[in-house]
Amino acid sequence: MANVNPLSNPKGVKLQCELCRSPAHIQCRGCKVTYYCDTEHQRADWTSIHEKICHLLIPVRTPVPFLNSAAERSHSMEQLLQRKKHLIELTTKEAQRLLYEGLHMDVIPAATHSLSFSVNVYGLASVELVPVYLILAEANIGLGHLIQAEEYLSHAYWTVMKATDCSNSIRSKLHRNLGLLYSAKGEFEESLRHLSNDVYFASTVSGPSHITTSGGFFHMANIFFRQNKMDIADSLYSEVCSTVAFTINNDNFQVLLGK
Repeated sequence: MANVNPLSNPKGVKLQCELCRSPAHIQCRGCKVTYYCDTEHQRADWTSIHEKICHLLIPVRTPVPFLNSAAERSHSMEQLLQRKKHLIELTTKEAQRLLYEGLHMDVIPAATHSLSFSVNVYGLASVELVPVYLILAEANIGLGHLIQAEEYLSHAYWTVMKATDCSNSIRSKLHRNLGLLYSAKGEFEESLRHLSNDVYFASTVSGPSHITTSGGFFHMANIFFRQNKMDIADSLYSEVCSTVAFTINNDNFQVLLGK
């Protein structure tokens, strides 16, 4: 950690916190290109992702030297683009891993990095941003931050609605997250509507009996359980259990066959 002297900043440059975009007063001593408003945000970023990407940020955030030839400038810009894409991939994978482990608070910094680089590379209207919007939304639902989750899902929804090249897999994940959001808000009918769309889109990708599709059925069963509609809930839970059992047995069979 190093305290920043505002007078030493280049003219017109305002340093912002990596996590909240507030005025920054602390500089990372490792990369010297990342700043924070306080030690809490620095610690959160380090725990989540910064330790893994600290040195990778230096060439991305260091001003490119003047190059004489167009070929040199083109090569330099291509290298910069590839570095940013590598950071998007790395931060997204780490955010997804943390999400799977239920570490919702740790997800936010990693996913925030991914979103920032994705916007920089692909633009605000790109469907490439949707997966990280969904990660951020799911993490915020897990934390009980429903207003923030709804904001991310709103961005994701309108991006998907305007896109012509969005996969049904992404559409499935979008509707599942919307279903989870409305379930958390206690709006069960709206939740079931989105989860039905989740099941539909997942079925077009993997089939109705695939374990991916069964996730939507599981969340629907939970809602019916909360509504005390036990017959429907039990039926859906049984369907999920059958799918899981079939998947496990099939995987074991594939292992026996050496596949």
